[in-house]
Amino acid sequence: MHSLQTHSTEAVLAKVPQVTLLFWIVKIFATTLGETGGDAVSMSMNLGYLAATGIFAVIFLLAVAAQIGAKRYHPALYWTTIIATTTVGTTLADFADRSLGIGYAGGSSILLALLLASLAVWYRVQGSVSVDTVNSPRTEMFYWVTIMFSQTLGTALGDWTADTAGLGYGGGALVFSALLAAVVVAYYRTAISRVALFWAAFILTRPLGAVVGDFLDKPLDHGGLALSRYTASIVLLGLIALMLWAFPQKAAGRAH
Repeated sequence: MHSLQTHSTEAVLAKVPQVTLLFWIVKIFATTLGETGGDAVSMSMNLGYLAATGIFAVIFLLAVAAQIGAKRYHPALYWTTIIATTTVGTTLADFADRSLGIGYAGGSSILLALLLASLAVWYRVQGSVSVDTVNSPRTEMFYWVTIMFSQTLGTALGDWTADTAGLGYGGGALVFSALLAAVVVAYYRTAISRVALFWAAFILTRPLGAVVGDFLDKPLDHGGLALSRYTASIVLLGLIALMLWAFPQKAAGRAH
């Protein structure tokens, strides 16, 4: 009877991690890695945005399939999928903004509309967009599509802020850090929906990672540090692996 109860409890656990401080730190590292890794393939390898997007899209689809096929939460698999969404988001946003000539403002507007539509459909079908409910294939599909849109939007927003708005990488980092701080204050000081605040923070960590990643690898005359994209990506990947090893993550609470 005890083993049956344990199996039943595990079956309803969400297949995503608990939202803790560690989650947000790793998320920022992962989004920064997405920027440096995406740029390494599209720019340093001279493959271009379209080819790089195709490569990362295949990796993303394989990772999502593995994630959905898993029976429970696996930290390495989950964060591999997150990194896959942020790398393909980087190259896809760059392709739309630069190669197709949509521009940062146009790309951000389209992606914001797609993100809101994804959340709206998810809520209408499932009745909730809480991460605690991510424990079925259909919910996971909504979850990963929404994340894909948020990661791509974040890249466009980061580039728009740093380049078009003229704030530079440092200024962009300050803007998004301040917005994230406002979300934290709202979490502790207001009754605003915790689910809404989660998605606001999730979206904002991506442009923060984008501008930090660009700061690390862009040329000195563009306001960056001109670090090797390969080296920066390897270091960031190592930091993520170290944090997941040193501070094991648990699955989010029971889905409801």
